[in-house]
Amino acid sequence: MKKSDTRILTTHVGSLPRKAALSDLLIRQEHDEKIDGAELERLAEQAVKHVIEKQLEAGVDIGNDGEQPRVGFQTYVPQRMKGFGGESKRPVPQDMREFPDFVAIMQRREMARARVFNAPQAVAEVKYEDLSGVQKECALTRRCMDHAPKQFTERFMTAASPGIICTTMLNAHYDSHEHYVMAVAEQMRKEYEYIHAQGFVLQLDAPDLAMERTFLYQDKSLQEFQKIVELHIAAVNHGVQNIPADRVRLHICWGNYDGPHNHDVPLEDILPILYQAKVGALSIEMSNPRHQHEYKVFRKHKLPAAMILIPGVIDSTTNYIEPAEVVADRICQVVDVVGDRSRVIAGSDCGFGTFAGWEMVAENVVWAKLKACAEGAQLATKRLWG
Repeated sequence: MKKSDTRILTTHVGSLPRKAALSDLLIRQEHDEKIDGAELERLAEQAVKHVIEKQLEAGVDIGNDGEQPRVGFQTYVPQRMKGFGGESKRPVPQDMREFPDFVAIMQRREMARARVFNAPQAVAEVKYEDLSGVQKECALTRRCMDHAPKQFTERFMTAASPGIICTTMLNAHYDSHEHYVMAVAEQMRKEYEYIHAQGFVLQLDAPDLAMERTFLYQDKSLQEFQKIVELHIAAVNHGVQNIPADRVRLHICWGNYDGPHNHDVPLEDILPILYQAKVGALSIEMSNPRHQHEYKVFRKHKLPAAMILIPGVIDSTTNYIEPAEVVADRICQVVDVVGDRSRVIAGSDCGFGTFAGWEMVAENVVWAKLKACAEGAQLATKRLWG
């Protein structure tokens, strides 16, 4: 994995906005409606080319396909793995129960056509027998990147972590959550290893390690939740056991929505557990109002010497375009607590297109925010390298 050896590199979390026509087809496909498969492939390729071009124009160093061919960052899994059916009944998060008027605002946005809160559940043994989905996505991404007018410093591809799969597609088959999450880890290992074999840095998306404190596990004590985080980290480690740690980065967040977040678990309560992950980088929210102060936690719990930190320095839920000066300040604050400029890469808090049709930031604003991230990284580089 590239480090910021001579300047602060930039990246983002993965998902980028989709055009309405592509989103519509992906959602209809998820709902098992009859669609034109050739048209879906045409629009997906067009979209991947577009987001690669826009990332490069904005100055992104470490880029990807924007998850354009997928309906959601984790809800794509039932389309690739057997064993899912029916409908999960996800609990209403704590902050949404406490502020129902916020939920009403969300509902007026009509963002949840994709199966965000009612994904399929595990109704049989999960089996990943057909890798054609990840094979097609990797081939499409490589082809589009190879023919782009410029090249990324490094390429990455996202995949859902075992924990977020199991807390989204709930268990209606296995005798315990532990057996379910480890079974998923064993099957997803095939996708992880394929992505790695294609030369991409693998990013595992694991909001479960923080967000689920207020979603599925809101009735648990902090100590009980920490044990669940340990289990989910063990599942991550099982899934990536054959991949060098420095080719894997792990994304953690508290839920990509502009809600109250007043019950979010503090980073300090989970960070030492996150360090158990056998990965080369942690991507963590650090720019939104609820978590922008938590960079200070790294003074107490030092980043392991073999790890890179990818702090979010631009917010993925608001249309404010951060000034480059603000971005540079955030980068330098993180470098100060990490103590090593080469182990900090500037990123976003979360994705900008978490699910098809679930975009809170206008597309053109997204590119402007990514450009602001690159400009802020340039300012930070001047401060840190002179």
